[in-house]
Amino acid sequence: MKNGKKNWVFCDGDLPPAGKDASFPGHEALMITNVGKKDASIRIKVLFEDRPPYENVTLDLAAERTVCLRLDGPIGKEKYQIPHGQYALHILSDVPVCACFGRLDVRQSNMAYYSLSGYAF
Repeated sequence: MKNGKKNWVFCDGDLPPAGKDASFPGHEALMITNVGKKDASIRIKVLFEDRPPYENVTLDLAAERTVCLRLDGPIGKEKYQIPHGQYALHILSDVPVCACFGRLDVRQSNMAYYSLSGYAF
């Protein structure tokens, strides 16, 4: 049985500010899980409203492993830093993987953590 998909799109990226408490910063995270028996080569395209996409974030994910990428810091082999502002992510993998996206927003005292559903194909 095949688990996961080779393409994932997350449309609502918008890095929140870190906030006042440095020990608990606002951030976004992308989690990718490879439940298969083959290692995955992954490329992430970052799409923007007002500029061409950055298409060359790459990473390898071993079989039966997971990775959590904090998007408020550099990601991938290239150590690319996503700029603040609206963006979307397109994850492309050579083997099926599972992905989800979450955001911790600390702009208000009651803060919010929520996950965003992606479109997979």
